[in-house]
Amino acid sequence: MSEIAVVAISVAKPGYEEQLRTALEGIVGPTRKEQGALQYDLHRDVQEPRRFVFVERWESKEALASHAKSAHIEAYKKAVADWVEHSEIRVVSKIA
Repeated sequence: MSEIAVVAISVAKPGYEEQLRTALEGIVGPTRKEQGALQYDLHRDVQEPRRFVFVERWESKEALASHAKSAHIEAYKKAVADWVEHSEIRVVSKIA
């Protein structure tokens, strides 16, 4: 297996910052308990408080794929669909 990292960015629509923050905080605990989760840290952009950033590390692509299909992530996606202006997920591998 080959470890991978993820940078996941979600930007809240104006006025939905705190709802999105609460929803994002709610998936941290369950995700950290998932098999293959090595790191799952939520950050908030200092200059753009509508922007939330997850920095993640996973044991493998398979572990990440399992995470994406988990019940808490599916529920999260449905709950925040109207609160998110933009989201982006980058899957990367360490080279140095």
